[in-house]
This record gives sequence, structure tokens and C-alpha cells, in this order.
Amino acid sequence: MALLGVLMLTACMPRDPDETLDRVRGGELRVGISHNPPFTSIAGDEPTGSEVDLVLRFAEQLGAEVAWHAAGEEALMDQLKEGQLDLVIGGLSEQSPWTDKAALSAPYGTSTGADGKERKMVMAAALGENAFLMELEAFLADHGEGK
Repeated sequence: MALLGVLMLTACMPRDPDETLDRVRGGELRVGISHNPPFTSIAGDEPTGSEVDLVLRFAEQLGAEVAWHAAGEEALMDQLKEGQLDLVIGGLSEQSPWTDKAALSAPYGTSTGADGKERKMVMAAALGENAFLMELEAFLADHGEGK
């Protein structure tokens, strides 16, 4: 009976078909970044911005080094979908049109758009990499806006 319980629990655990979390932990976190101040800026030698700071802290928690890949959102989402990136940042909101190419995190904060409306901010991870996404969301819940 105990074995059945362990098997059922294991079946319910989030999985990463491409083993993203295992690969990143103690390794390299491949992050796509688009220019969208104040969240992300690629204007200097090193990326800066509030989301960059969050990603660096997340990588530190995982014991990972960050490899930045700068491009426009569409190119980054294609790279994410093809497994070339682990995460994409750039001031994305939960209304992002990229849901066919990426899994959006739970909102970690809010901002006010140019139209004056409040937006819930998210990050994008690879579709199906649920253990990685859950680790990211737990981190963002603890370290996101107002934490």
C-alpha cells in the first residue's frame, strides 16, 4: 500500500521533459532578453533592470551562471520554443500574445502601461517544463514586487 502511495505521489510531481531544472541547477541558465526599460536594458556592457536583478538572484539560488541572449521578443520566443533558451524576460505582461510558444509565469508584480492601465508582469519559460516553471514561480512569489 505504501508503494502505491509513493507511485501516485511521484506521478503527480511536476516534470521537465527536457530536464531544464536539472540542467540549470549548478549549470547555465540561458536567458533571452529584449530591451524594455525599466524592466530590462541591453544598452550597456551588461544587462540591467528590475527583471535582470530578479533573474540574477534566481540563478544564484540555483547555483547557475546566466548566459544572456539579446534579441527582439519574436526571435526570443522562437528560440524558447526550439529549446535554445530557458527563460525570456523583457517587461512581458500576462496579456502576452506568445502563449502558443511559451508558458507564462504567475504574475510577480504590476506596472502601469503607457495607456495608464495596470498590467500584471510575468516571465516566459519553455512549454511543458513544469518543474522549472514551478521553481521560478516559487522564487518570484518570495522575491517579486514588494518582497
